[in-house]
Amino acid sequence: MNEGDGDTGQEWAVILGASSGTGAGIAEAVAHKPGLNVFGVHRGRYADMASQLEERVRSTGRRVVMWQADASTPEAAEAGVAAIREVAGLRSVKLFVHSIAGASVGHFLSSGEDRLHARRIRRTFDTMAHSFVYWAQALADADLLAPESRLLGLQNPLDTTHLGNTGLISASKAALEMYVRYLAMELGPRGHRVNLLKFGTVMTPALKHVYSPEALARLEAAHAKMNPAGRMSTVEEVARFVTVLAGEEAGWFNGATIDFTGGMTLRLLDLVLNP
Repeated sequence: MNEGDGDTGQEWAVILGASSGTGAGIAEAVAHKPGLNVFGVHRGRYADMASQLEERVRSTGRRVVMWQADASTPEAAEAGVAAIREVAGLRSVKLFVHSIAGASVGHFLSSGEDRLHARRIRRTFDTMAHSFVYWAQALADADLLAPESRLLGLQNPLDTTHLGNTGLISASKAALEMYVRYLAMELGPRGHRVNLLKFGTVMTPALKHVYSPEALARLEAAHAKMNPAGRMSTVEEVARFVTVLAGEEAGWFNGATIDFTGGMTLRLLDLVLNP
C-alpha cells in the first residue's frame, strides 16, 4: 500500500477496480475535478498500470493509496475500510465507485466446459453485484461516508439487449440495479445518493486482452454502425461524466439508472432487417 502526502481531512474517492480501464480513468478524472484523494482497490493483474495511475494522481496534488486485494468478498470490504481509516478521517469518502468485473460467460444448460455451474454463478454475483452491498455496508457502518456522498455502480446495455453467452452477466447486473435502488432508499434520508451509470463498450486493457487485434477491429466496425455517433464511446468520456455526477449539479439523481450509452442499441433492429 502506497500513500501520497496530504491532509487526512480532505475528501476521498474509493474506487474498486482502479488499476486500469474505466476505474483508472475515473480515478484520474475525479482527482482533477472535484479534486478528490483516491483510494484505489485492484487485484494486481495490471500492477504497472496501477503504479502509473498512482503517479498521475499524485501529480495533481491529491493523495493516493493503491490497495491490492480481491474486493469481491465481505471480508475484503471490512479490511478495505480499515485501510481507508488509516489514511482518511471520519465522513471523508465523497465518492464510491464499483468498477470491478470478474464474470463467467457461457450457457446455463450447456453440457460442455462453458456450463455455468454453481461456483461460477456465486463468483460472478459476488464480484458484479453483492460486493457493491458489502462495501456500502462497511463504509456506512464505519461512518466514512461524507455528507451528500455519491455511490455509483456501473451497468452495460445487456439489460435491454442480449448476447447468447452473457446471461450470467445480465443477471448479476440486474441484481446490482436492485441493490442500487434499495440502497438509494436506505441512504437517501442520510443525504447520500446511490445511482447506476449505464454506458456502452469502451476500449480497455481487459478488452484488448480478451480479443485479438482482428476481432477488435471487427468490434469497432460493428459499433461504428450501431452507434448514432458512428464510433465507440471512450473511457475519458465516461470518466468526465462521473465528475459531473460527483458534483452538486447531480445531487437530485437517486436510485437512477443513468443512460450514457449514446443510443448504442437504437439501431439494432434496423441493422438486422436492413443490413
